[in-house]
Amino acid sequence: MADGKQIVGGGPKKVLYTLATIGRMGVGKAAKALTAKNACKACAYGMGGQRGGMTNELNEFPSVCNKSVQAQSTDIQPAIPLPIFEHEIADLAELTGKEMEHLGRLGTPLFKARGAQRFVPVDWEFALAHAAQKLGATAPQRSFFYSSGRSSNEAGFLFQLLARAYGTNNVNNCSYYCHQATSEGLATTIGKATSSVELEDLTGADLIFVIGANPSSNHPRFIHMLKNCRERGGQVIVINPAKEPGLVKFAVPKSPSSMLKGGSEIASDYCQPRIGSDIALMKGIAKAVLELGLADTGFIAAHSSGFAEFHADLDALDWDAITAACGISREEITHLARQYGRAKHAVFAWGMGMTHHIHGVANVEAIANLAMLRGMVGKRFAGLLPLRGHSNVQGIGTIGVKPVLAKDVLEKMEAAFGVTFPEAKGMDTMACLKAAEAGAIDSAVIMGGNLWGATPDTGFASRAMEAIGFKLFLTTTLNMGHVHGLGHGEVLVLPVTARDEEWEPTTQESMFNYVRLSDGGIRRLENVRPESWILGEIGARVLPGGPIDFKAFSAHAKVRDAIAAIVPGMEELADIDVAKREFHIKSRVMHTPEFGTPDGKAHFVVTPIPASGTGQLSLATIRSEGQFNTIIYEERDSYRGNAGRDAVFLNAADMEGFGVSEGQVVTIASDVGRMQAVARTFDLPRGSAMAYYPEANVLVGTAVDPRSKTPAFKSVPVWLEPGV
Repeated sequence: MADGKQIVGGGPKKVLYTLATIGRMGVGKAAKALTAKNACKACAYGMGGQRGGMTNELNEFPSVCNKSVQAQSTDIQPAIPLPIFEHEIADLAELTGKEMEHLGRLGTPLFKARGAQRFVPVDWEFALAHAAQKLGATAPQRSFFYSSGRSSNEAGFLFQLLARAYGTNNVNNCSYYCHQATSEGLATTIGKATSSVELEDLTGADLIFVIGANPSSNHPRFIHMLKNCRERGGQVIVINPAKEPGLVKFAVPKSPSSMLKGGSEIASDYCQPRIGSDIALMKGIAKAVLELGLADTGFIAAHSSGFAEFHADLDALDWDAITAACGISREEITHLARQYGRAKHAVFAWGMGMTHHIHGVANVEAIANLAMLRGMVGKRFAGLLPLRGHSNVQGIGTIGVKPVLAKDVLEKMEAAFGVTFPEAKGMDTMACLKAAEAGAIDSAVIMGGNLWGATPDTGFASRAMEAIGFKLFLTTTLNMGHVHGLGHGEVLVLPVTARDEEWEPTTQESMFNYVRLSDGGIRRLENVRPESWILGEIGARVLPGGPIDFKAFSAHAKVRDAIAAIVPGMEELADIDVAKREFHIKSRVMHTPEFGTPDGKAHFVVTPIPASGTGQLSLATIRSEGQFNTIIYEERDSYRGNAGRDAVFLNAADMEGFGVSEGQVVTIASDVGRMQAVARTFDLPRGSAMAYYPEANVLVGTAVDPRSKTPAFKSVPVWLEPGV
C-alpha cells in the first residue's frame, strides 16, 4: 500500500464527502431525513429515535457519520424511471453494485413471468393476488422465509408469525451469515446472546479491546469512544491481522482538536496474529495472565464454573505451540497480558473477524474466557460487546425471526393466537439454500438484503436461487440479488417504505439492547407500501378465515402489544408509542455478576486450537470504507490506498517471494473457484491475504461452523495460480 503511514481515518476528506453527498440529496431533504425522530438506518451502534435523528442515548449531538448519510442518500433518490425496465434483465445484470444502487428507488411492483427475460411493472392488486396464489400452491415445508436486519421489530414479528401460521419454521435472518457465532458463544459462557454492556459503559472503561473488527470503516461512531478512552489515560488494544490505518490514527470530524492535530492516536497496542489463529492468541494472553498472578481469583471462585478444566488446559499448552500457531512472540503476548492486568474496567469488542470461521463459536468463547479471567463481565464499565452490523439485526432475532424459538416464547405465541405451529425443526440460511439447490424448495419470501450476494460460493448461490420456482422480494432498491440467480421461475419484487417513510411508528434495537421508536411519516414515493401492510395483505389471502386477522394485526400497535406479551424483556414495548419512552431490554445489560446460565454462574470453556489451513495463503474477505454490507457506495477504498474492488492485499515479503509486483494482475484460486485480482501491498502477517466481499465470495466455500451454521468467510485456504 503506497504511503500507508500517511493515511489517517476520518478527517477533512470524510467531511467533504459527507457535504458532497448531502449536496446531491439536497440540503432540505437531507436535513429532514437526518433530524427526523427515526433510528439510524446504518449500523447497529444506533442513534436517533425520540431524542432526534442525530442524537444517541447519551444525548450526544451530533451523533452522525458518513454511513448514516450514505444510507439516507439511497432512500432519498427518485423512483427508477420505468423505461429502465424495457431492458432485459441480462442488461441490468451487467451493472456493478454501485450502479445498481444509483438507479434510484424501486417505485412500482415488478413481475417476471416464468421464462421471461424482462421485469414488467404491475399494480398492487395483481402482485398481492399472485403472491398469495403462488404461496398457497406451495407445500409450506418446501418454502423458506429470510429477512435482513433492515426491517422493523413490527414487520419482523409479523413476518415470522405469517411463516409459522403458514406452516414452516424455515425462518431465518442475516445473522447466520454474521454474528450467530456470537449468540452461541455467549450463551455457553454467560448465558446471554447479546452485549453485556450499554453505551454508557464505554465512557468509564480504561481498556477497550477491538478484536477482528474495523470500526473506522464499519462503525465510525465507535471510534469516538476509543479516542475518548485514550484521552482519559486508558488503553485501546487492537487485535487484527491487518494494520488498518483508521485504527492507528483517526481524525474525528466532530472533534476540532482531533482534526487540527491531523488525527487522534487510537491503538495503544496493535497486535497482528495470523488470520484464523485468534484462539491461540487468546489462550496465550490467558496463560500469561495466570503466570503473572493477575487473575481475579475472587470472581472466579464466587461467580464461575469450569475454571479448573480451563486452567489445566492452559497448563498443558506449550508456549512454542502458541507462538507457532498465531505468529506472535511470547514477549508480545506477555506485554498484552500486563496491559490487561493494569485495567480496572475492560470492554471486549469484536466483529466478524471472529465469527466468520469454522470455529467462530469457539473464538467468541475464548474472548469470554479472557474477560471472565479478570472478572470483566458482570460489572459497570466492563463486559462483552459484539459489534453488530445492520441497524436492527439484533431486534429481528429478539422478536423471533429464527428457525427455533425458545419453548416458552413458542407456547405464549400459540396461546395468544390460538394456533398450533409446525413441530419440524426449521432450517438455517445455508441449509435452506442447500435444500434449494437439491430441488427441495419451491418458494422463498425474502425481506430486504441481498441473499444472493451475501452467500458464499457465487456459483452455488446462483444455482440455489435459480432452482427456486417462485421468489418474492420486498425491497427499497434493486440490488445485484434481484437480477442474478433468478433462473426460469417467477419473480415478484415489491417496493417498500424506508424506515422514515413508515405509515405508523416502528421500533428498532441497537447492539446495546436499546430499543428506539421511529416516527416514520415522511412521504417521498406514492406507490411504495410498508412491509407490515404487505405481509398483512398476503396473510389475509393465504390464510383466510383463520384465527389470525392478518390485515387487522398489521397495525403496529397491535403487533407491539403481542411482542410485549410474548417476548421476555420486551414488556415496555406495549406503550412505547404513547409514553415515547425508549428502553434497554430487561436482564441483558450486566452490571452485577448474575448470569443467564442454569446455575447463574459464568462458565469457562476449553477451546482447542484449530488446525492450520492447508493453502499457500489464508484469505479473509473484507469490506471497504465506502461499503455497507453488500451495498457498494464507492468503488475505491480511501483507507487502503484507493484500492479498487478487484484488489487482493498481500504481505510485501510474500509478494516478493511469489515474484509479484504492486499493481500486477494475478489469479487467486481456492477449492471452490478462482478470480482475477490486482495485487496490492498491505501490512499483513506472512501467509495472509485479504480481498473484498462480496466479489471474493467466488473463493469461499459453503462449509459452516457446525455450532452456529455460519460460513467461513475468513481463513479461506487460497493460492496464486502458476504463471502469474
